[in-house]
Amino acid sequence: MPSYRTAQRSRPGPRRRSLLTGAAGVASAALLAGCSDSGDSDADERTSAARRLRAAAAKDSRELLGRYDAVLAAHPSLAGRLTPLRAEVKQHADAFAAGRATASPSPASGAASRSPSARPSPSVAPKPEDAVRALAKAERELADRRGEALLDAPAEEGRLLASVAAAGAAHAYLLTEPEGDK
Repeated sequence: MPSYRTAQRSRPGPRRRSLLTGAAGVASAALLAGCSDSGDSDADERTSAARRLRAAAAKDSRELLGRYDAVLAAHPSLAGRLTPLRAEVKQHADAFAAGRATASPSPASGAASRSPSARPSPSVAPKPEDAVRALAKAERELADRRGEALLDAPAEEGRLLASVAAAGAAHAYLLTEPEGDK
């Protein structure tokens, strides 16, 4: 059986189908670019809101970290119980600060957290049990505020807030548990 070959064109340049596909792609890109101009302000507003939310959450975590530091300074005997929780609060502050475009080092990190002049120290109850109760109350209040902030938070910040709020609620629970029940 003889084989039949089809004649191929040897015309130089792109084919008509390629040109039409390319033109459609350029037109689509132009339409999308035109539509996204009106959305830029919305995206900028969401980004700005996310930055403000992260900055406020980082500040709250640093303040809570300061409370832990003050209690540990006043009651070193609580170090075994509080140090792991303090470390998590530090991670929370760092996580919120990491998402900010102009994240500056946390004043509660490094030497600043050990410097008495870094920030005014919160008052600490003279009895260790009362100091721990006050920490539990601070953790619970912050977890509640973060839970409320979830309603208006963008997706990524909402997930982080939810996680940190849950950790704060767990910290509050652990701090209210009697020492021997663990």
